Parts: sequence; structure tokens; C-alpha cells
Amino acid sequence: MKGLTSIAVLANPTNASPPPRTAAVVATARTLKLHVDVVEVSARDEIGDAVRAIGKRGTGAALVLADPLVLREAESIIRIAAEQRLPVMYGLREAPLAGGFMSYGPSFTDLFRRAAAYVDKILKGAKPADLPIEQPTKFELVINLKTARALGLTIPRALLLRADQMIE
Repeated sequence: MKGLTSIAVLANPTNASPPPRTAAVVATARTLKLHVDVVEVSARDEIGDAVRAIGKRGTGAALVLADPLVLREAESIIRIAAEQRLPVMYGLREAPLAGGFMSYGPSFTDLFRRAAAYVDKILKGAKPADLPIEQPTKFELVINLKTARALGLTIPRALLLRADQMIE
């Protein structure tokens, strides 16, 4: 987005996963000279107000870190973000499929396939403790073009070419 000067990160501090991801986002944003507003939510009833506050602050865009709490409230976040005309990137592809702007995250299809290989090894006698821990290797970019148009956004061609899926 041209002219983007600030972003918000919606994260649940009670989950161990978001804090290191939040730190990585903040570090990257600093190199891009973006102001980052980390908005923490640790309860369901905080989410709507948090998303509304992000929109009212004039934040240019937001990132929702995948977490069980925010996943359960994804429909609400998508609806409120649309009301606030706030472009939001999610960590799971289900968000743009449900009307959110875009997502970038690990391919669960790929993760499940790789998990099947682990099950096969265990069933053949391998000890689970002896198997290496793996990180995701395949990530998916999904863009909801209908939502982008509703937000008045033009997606650069280079980004469209990298997308794994575009929703019309």
C-alpha cells in the first residue's frame, strides 16, 4: 500500500506463540520505517473493541496473528474490519475465504501430508521422541479481490502473480 506509515498487530499475549512473532513483525516494520501498534487481546469480549480502536486510530493496515482465541472470533474480526474499512492480513487462508482481505501462512494441507509420513514411521516402529521436529516449508498467499475492491485497494501485479489463490 502506497503511503502506509503504520500497522497494528492483534495478538493474544497469553499464548506462547504470538510474542516471538510479534517481535519479528516489529523488527521488520522498523526496517521499513513503519510505526507498529501492538494490540493485545486475551479474552473474547476484548476483540471487537480492539479492532474498532485500530480502525479509529487511522492505522493503515492490521495483522492478526493466528491463535485459537482470534480464530474463534474470525467472522467478527472480518465484519468489524470491513465496517472500519481496515485492510487486515490473517495467518490462515480461511479468513479471506470468509471475506477477509488476505492471508499468508503455512499450508495445512502440506502439514497434514507431512504428519501422515510421521504416523507411517511411528506405525513402523519409530519412536516419536527420535523423530525430528519440522517447521512448515510451504506457505500460501490468498487474496480476496472482492474485499480489496470494497476497501478501495489496488493490488500490485507482482503480488497478484505470487498469490496461490485469488478470490473474486
